[in-house]
Amino acid sequence: MPRPQLRSTAAVFTTMSALAATSILTGPSVAEPFSTAPCALHRTPAHHSEGVDTWNAAYTRPTRALDAVMVFLSFPDSAPRVTPAELTADHFPATSRFFEQASYGKLKLRPHPLSHWIRMPHSSTSYAIRRDWKAAQRAEYLRDAFRVADREVDFSRYDIVYFVADPDAPGVDSDATKVVNLETPMHLDGKDVRRVVTVFEKHPPDRLVLAHETGHVFDLPDLYHRPVDGKGDWDTYVGDWDLMGSQFGMAPDLFAWHKWKLGWLDPRQVVCVRGAAPTRLTLEPLAAGEETPTVGAAGAPAFGLGQGVKLAVVRTGADTALAFEVRGAVGNNHAECRQGVLVYRVRSGTESGGGPIEVVDAHPHSEACWEGSVYPPLADAPVALGESFTVPGEGVKVEAESRTASGAWNVKITPAITG
Repeated sequence: MPRPQLRSTAAVFTTMSALAATSILTGPSVAEPFSTAPCALHRTPAHHSEGVDTWNAAYTRPTRALDAVMVFLSFPDSAPRVTPAELTADHFPATSRFFEQASYGKLKLRPHPLSHWIRMPHSSTSYAIRRDWKAAQRAEYLRDAFRVADREVDFSRYDIVYFVADPDAPGVDSDATKVVNLETPMHLDGKDVRRVVTVFEKHPPDRLVLAHETGHVFDLPDLYHRPVDGKGDWDTYVGDWDLMGSQFGMAPDLFAWHKWKLGWLDPRQVVCVRGAAPTRLTLEPLAAGEETPTVGAAGAPAFGLGQGVKLAVVRTGADTALAFEVRGAVGNNHAECRQGVLVYRVRSGTESGGGPIEVVDAHPHSEACWEGSVYPPLADAPVALGESFTVPGEGVKVEAESRTASGAWNVKITPAITG
């Protein structure tokens, strides 16, 4: 039954007209203090900056249970051939499970799908939906979507909004799925809506595509490389190693740096390597603890294992760092190609899509796992047990010396090689 409409038609029109201009939020906005570690890069004005010293309060922080509404939009020029329930099953529980594992139980994403289609006022072709969508047509689509949805949805109840279009409508382009950030937030039901995930996926969809888009809702950047002419390889920056690079990756768990940024790693799980002397430490595999849930307070899921050090960082500049973490074939990385110490560069001043993180290949003259990897040249990037590797251009050496009985890795990092 439709929710009672509490606002006047004039008020609705005024609210919707604010969508005439939509854009990407690029500034730091309101900052909340986060990490004071000496290797914590400062958050910069770059869109989705990889800085971790403060949290951008314009974004939802994923350290609690979050509620997401799924609104299913049909069009006058097409009768849906799939049901909302089928489209919900395309994405859940897979999306929730990914984040619950990646966060070690700190994030519980709860979907609230509508059970029926809501009709848009215009044909699907009239919105000219494309990957590089023109702002005016995108704004018209969102204006209409909010107007029809607001008759039935109490937006004050939700942290995340998914607008899911009929995948079989003739004007729907499955390549257009993205997060739209509103320059002027929508004020609906007493709550500001700052961004919305517009879903145009085919049925069945790309694997983990909704998890990737939801990552943007949490201020994570795109890590893929988009060729200027649209041709060429998109996965040269990080290959299989992070969801924000490719949802098809064999090891799509979020980088430890991202888990630090999102508040999923405790301060004691991050080690800042400083000075010129070698530093020995024990790194626990990133996914340790992802599949070992226990029961916490009030029956909430808790992850009692996997509390060791997950990330080592060497600061290399004002807004640059090298990160070291261990990957093993468990949890969200269960299908990974090679295990070992993964090394990557982080740049907090680089925009989303421009290479804010780049994996350093410890085996640049070989490739691996052609049958499943999105980018075989980086599939064997980690430093394997017994190997040593000096990061080109940085003079930082990492040695994977041994394993502990629990499966952690004993690692030696030498920040500067001299002589």
